[in-house]
Amino acid sequence: MEYIRSLTEEAGSGQCFLCQYARRPDQDAEHHVLWRSQSCITFFNRFPYSNGHLLIAPLAHLAELEDLDDATLCELIRQVRDAKRLLAETTTAQGFNIGMNFGRCAGAGLPDHLHVHLVPRWDGDTNFMPVIGDTRVIFQSIEALYGEMRGAAQRLGLPPVRG
Repeated sequence: MEYIRSLTEEAGSGQCFLCQYARRPDQDAEHHVLWRSQSCITFFNRFPYSNGHLLIAPLAHLAELEDLDDATLCELIRQVRDAKRLLAETTTAQGFNIGMNFGRCAGAGLPDHLHVHLVPRWDGDTNFMPVIGDTRVIFQSIEALYGEMRGAAQRLGLPPVRG
């Protein structure tokens, strides 16, 4: 329900939540932003599929890969790479789903602002809760993992985590 209400709020604000995050670096800690560069932002998904579900997006409101200049495209992939490495270190994930959805029929909940989903996975993590209870089991809070990532980024030689 929180997700559905957030869509109404976004529609009323005239901008998508990715653009709202992009325009408010002063709220990076509140939005659980890990990194922002001149062209991209990486942060925790507000409505995660699993623990550590991250989104990586260009700061500009662009819908298609071909809309990105080469520098932004490279930065987007660089942040995906670094975020995957950071999640591997802090969550001991055994695998990852990395993907993008283009168009509502392909599952894009926000079709006008492209973004990458980075979802850590573990053996046996598929469970019955989403099927029978419309519930996802998240075993660690975003705040706790966000804090762990600050120290891990430094150990791994990655850019410092914001906040």
